[in-house]
Amino acid sequence: MSSNADLNDIILHMQHFTWADYLLFIFMLILCILIGIYFGFMHKSNTEAEYLMGGRNMLVFPVALSLIASFISGITLVSLPTEVYSYGIQYLYVIFGVVVMGFIMGFIYLPVFHNLNITSTYEYLESRFNRNLRMFGSIMFVIMNLGYLPIVIYVPALAFNQVTGINIHVITPIVCLICVFYTCVGGIKAVVATDVVQTFSMFGALILVAVKGTMDLGKDVSVFEKAWTSERIEAPIFDINPTIRHSLWSQLIGGAVYWLQTNAVSQNMIQRYLALPTLKAGRRALWIFVVGVSILMCICAYNGLLIYATYEHCDPLTTKLARRKDQLFPLFVMHTLHELPGLTGLFVAGVFSAALSSLSTCLNSMSAVVLEDFVKPFVKQPLTEQTINWIMRLVVVGVGVFCLCLVFLVEKMGSTVLQLTMSLEAITNGPLLGIFTIGILLPWIGSKCALFGGIVGVVVMSWISLNAQAAIASGALSFDHKPMKVDDCHYNIGNITSSTINSAATMSSDDIFPLYKISYMWYTALGAVVAILVAIASTAVFGKNNPRDVPKELMAPFVRKIVFKDDTDVVKSSATSNTQSGKASTSNAESRL
Repeated sequence: MSSNADLNDIILHMQHFTWADYLLFIFMLILCILIGIYFGFMHKSNTEAEYLMGGRNMLVFPVALSLIASFISGITLVSLPTEVYSYGIQYLYVIFGVVVMGFIMGFIYLPVFHNLNITSTYEYLESRFNRNLRMFGSIMFVIMNLGYLPIVIYVPALAFNQVTGINIHVITPIVCLICVFYTCVGGIKAVVATDVVQTFSMFGALILVAVKGTMDLGKDVSVFEKAWTSERIEAPIFDINPTIRHSLWSQLIGGAVYWLQTNAVSQNMIQRYLALPTLKAGRRALWIFVVGVSILMCICAYNGLLIYATYEHCDPLTTKLARRKDQLFPLFVMHTLHELPGLTGLFVAGVFSAALSSLSTCLNSMSAVVLEDFVKPFVKQPLTEQTINWIMRLVVVGVGVFCLCLVFLVEKMGSTVLQLTMSLEAITNGPLLGIFTIGILLPWIGSKCALFGGIVGVVVMSWISLNAQAAIASGALSFDHKPMKVDDCHYNIGNITSSTINSAATMSSDDIFPLYKISYMWYTALGAVVAILVAIASTAVFGKNNPRDVPKELMAPFVRKIVFKDDTDVVKSSATSNTQSGKASTSNAESRL
């Protein structure tokens, strides 16, 4: 029997989705539909404020879980274990960056946005600069989402394909239709409610796989010992070379900036923070989010180490047992849970839960941005509630259908999905973060400078990111992975040996332009820095603002104190003189007595 036939037989044997698995998977989808029906027809969100912001009176813990579910998409659940399996735990040091992001967002960005009572974060750009900046930010947000959502849809479909053999283009329309339904009819309350259910589903699926996989290895096998021996567990890399894929500095600084943009100024996330009643509640949700995503990433990383301990002597990626990198974890799940009917379905439901939460969040946010930034500013007469409801729901349906069509394009991309996502997002995310940072921290910079900086940032990051992805897709740019072995496979692998694996992992990239080699972890930070520096430099052409002309509430709290320090001193000195004169009057009165 040929090598390919052997592999196909094994793959078909492992694709054992039973009736119990389908039942659990379908139950998860039906539950999402029922939640949408409840909030759409029984507990209606009739007004715009209810549909988009939950009346700005939502509870902290459900919103925090919704934030976790939205940020940790199926991309993370499926790709992070593969990342750790292939490259070790260097990516995991991004947790330090997440903690730094929590402090920066909580004390600089969140106080500004929460006190403005806005729906779209891009309303801030109009208040601080002008309508042109607001439109620029909104357009960048739409472009980013249209590039991100197809990846969110594609990843769980890939996992479903691995465990069932069903074509990804069969399952994606079904899941998208369900997500569009409950988001369309139920609004943000349905999104948050389903996210809560989906968060527990994600955690449960990951913990289940980790426990069962560890038990299967037996007491004599140490996951951490094997990971240490193969250098998958290693200390942070302190080298400042920006071309190193993951170093302490890229994870701490680059990671903090990446998470800051996606969490602090992106409509997808900030909309939930603004749905909370107070700034204190927003900060509590922020730190629950930080702790929750850190725990979830650690569980994902452990599963990556567990995969290596299981396949130490027969790498499924090399033998093509897993045909794509991001099918490795689903393959491991089949291998681990196949004896227990229903558990594979629970895992796939968890992956789809993560994807649905991210998709529904983006769809709801897109409806807010399109309504607030693309429709309301251009209509002469106030819109009726019925018209607003139709617009919001049509946006959800239209964006869902469009992104479904883009799945065909994502399927052709070359790098791991985790790296691909962060690379493409940086094209718009970095410059947008730069513009918001200018607005909040640099009040002397005006609208023309900020817009010019943002445009230059987008052009520069498009050039770097797209060329780097093209180089990766063509094989001209690659990254050394950790040692892989195929010395003890129980199926025919042809002429593949461990030596050919290691030699294939070290392709020459000397002819690649140096900027294309920069780690993708720096992309968002680089885009933000370019936008800020260009804006500062362009003040020589366009001139500067008077910082005092910028309303206080549009600046970070500590910037207000610096800009209006003199006013504070005047108030203090006036208060002091009044106190002294009061004391003098009292003294004179006492002396007369």
